Amino acid sequence: MEKLNDRWLRVIGILVVAVVANFVFYQPDNGPEDIGWLHSLLISLIEWAVLLEVNRQGILIARRRYPRLNQTKKRILLELGWFATATILQRVLVTYLYDVTQFWGYPLPGGTYWVTTLVSFLFTLPIAAIYEGQHLYRQWWTTYYEAEQLKKENLQSQLDSLKAQINPHFLFNSLSTLSSLVAEDAKQAERFIEELASVYRYVLQTNEQPLTTLDNELHFIRAYFNLLQMRFGRSVELDVAVEERLHGFLLPPLTLQLLVENAVKHNVALPNRPLLIRVYTDEANNLFVVNSLRKKTILAVSSRTGLANITAKYRLLKQPEVVVRQTDECFQVMIPLIPATQHDYTTH
Repeated sequence: MEKLNDRWLRVIGILVVAVVANFVFYQPDNGPEDIGWLHSLLISLIEWAVLLEVNRQGILIARRRYPRLNQTKKRILLELGWFATATILQRVLVTYLYDVTQFWGYPLPGGTYWVTTLVSFLFTLPIAAIYEGQHLYRQWWTTYYEAEQLKKENLQSQLDSLKAQINPHFLFNSLSTLSSLVAEDAKQAERFIEELASVYRYVLQTNEQPLTTLDNELHFIRAYFNLLQMRFGRSVELDVAVEERLHGFLLPPLTLQLLVENAVKHNVALPNRPLLIRVYTDEANNLFVVNSLRKKTILAVSSRTGLANITAKYRLLKQPEVVVRQTDECFQVMIPLIPATQHDYTTH
């Protein structure tokens, strides 16, 4: 159970309640031979210090028994029962002693017992409400913080799962390309291996980050496209027209690679009718990847993780949706670029 850090609340609460109670109960017609105002205030301080400390123990017991947020009703009922019992016992006993001894210099009226008990109980409630309010706020904040941490860990787990799909997928397709190239041109295969090592180094570096800069992605996609041209020659073309002001904007790593790979995988690419892939931006800070659409008659084997992977990442990162459009002539994907000011990590 949490330790109550309530020293100042106890001191101020006792002083305020004692002064107000003394003002309410002190009889202004007391003579010099009776109890004076300052003397009465000292007695009031002692009475209220005892009562409030006893009630504070009730708060501690209630919190130990019913500490959780969903036990608030039971905790409050236990506290109210404790306050009522402690207040009745203390006030009836003290009032009886004052009455039989005529401590104040006069006999107490008949209704004093229930009046002092009721008023004392009502004076206790505001302080108890402050204690309970503080406890409820801490409980709410703890619950909220834990829920946010759990949500963050869950999102990170999903992102890690998505990233784990990229590396094997990329490596498998690269090795398939290399296998075909080895049989055709050994020297070209050697160059391909060198380029592949450079490209895969980027994959390993950036795939550990949720986001990377557009500038990094553009450098990478040009290197990756060199690998494609070693395999397909002039059958594939890449046209990049990206505004320089957007180079510092962010997007998930390997976004361009996945889209370019999908375009090559699912479309016919011929030297006399090359597959054109265009990468460009607009004034609204969106990145477009568009390829000419000439679907293969025999579809390539696909795990369907490319575009779905990108869409899932944007959803998990709480970013605008990725927009996909297809016409008879082209296939277009719009990627919302993310301002670097929205994230505080360091890109490589």
